[in-house]
Amino acid sequence: MIEKRLFEILPDGRKVHCWRLSSSDGAGLTVMDLGATILSLEVPDRDGALANVVLGYDRAETYLDDPHYLGAVIGRFANRIAGGRFTLDGTEHRLAVNDPPNALHGGVTGFDKRLWHGNARTTDEGESVCFTLVSEDGDQGYPGTLEASVRYTWTQDHRLLVEYAAAADAPTPFNPTQHSYWNLSGASSPDVLDHLLTIAAGCYLPVDTNLIPTGEFASVSASPFDFREARPIGRDIEAAHPQLEIGSGYDHCFVLDGSGFRQAATLADLASGRRMTVHTDMPGMQLYSGNFLGPVANGRGEETLRRRSAVALETQFFPDSPNQPHFPDAILRPGERFASRTVNAFDVVDN
Repeated sequence: MIEKRLFEILPDGRKVHCWRLSSSDGAGLTVMDLGATILSLEVPDRDGALANVVLGYDRAETYLDDPHYLGAVIGRFANRIAGGRFTLDGTEHRLAVNDPPNALHGGVTGFDKRLWHGNARTTDEGESVCFTLVSEDGDQGYPGTLEASVRYTWTQDHRLLVEYAAAADAPTPFNPTQHSYWNLSGASSPDVLDHLLTIAAGCYLPVDTNLIPTGEFASVSASPFDFREARPIGRDIEAAHPQLEIGSGYDHCFVLDGSGFRQAATLADLASGRRMTVHTDMPGMQLYSGNFLGPVANGRGEETLRRRSAVALETQFFPDSPNQPHFPDAILRPGERFASRTVNAFDVVDN
């Protein structure tokens, strides 16, 4: 049975609710309507012990000022748009700049700060909550009224299905992603540098000093960005490489191999045995190694957010796509229906 409860009443009087989706062994996740955010996600280790593997906060109000987008759905446009502006069909649009000089993750009041409408039900695949949101014309500078939804489904075999849909009444960039930070040792563990990461990508997007893609598709071969075979996240993170110096670690979009719904990445913690496999139909995945998670921001309970204490694997279109025509098209037009699916599947591996 899906559990719904009042999570918190915000200072402005808005009520924030959360839902618990679980399988018969107790594994599952808790989501809230503020930001359509994943608050926690518990999966078993090789001995069957459950642990929460995502970062989060105790209080809903904390998420209103969260600079890290913990667990939230990002929109209208995940990642950065250069200079907070783009030209679409001959008209220039200026966006809310919240990462000077760029627009980041939808603007000052992006989808992560909005209160979505949640509706829960049990489906053939598992327990599910669908969140819906209307983003009005001009919201954060984006054109057109956009109706968006994200559905979370938790299955008995420990798969998290994240399904996006949207339609708009005018051409507009649209690039949603889910911004959970993962630590498969448990969210209170100190870092993820020993986690083994595999990314099905032969190229990544180098960035300039403002973290905007230069437009080049760079080969990962013979570089710290080659995750085609499993390697620890921390193996080369301090290497003397100009791209790592720009981002203080990994904060780059990988050009995923192939097309359609396919495997994008695996993340494994050999100590606990937990493994997460990511499948998606999106063209890219941003790897962010939590380089600016700092000791000032307090996490859940007595936990403290620490640098590189978790990693984000954000399936998405490429950053700055509205300004780079050779990137995959991230414009949603009237009469079209956007639909995308990412699946995070959890299992265990031997030592």
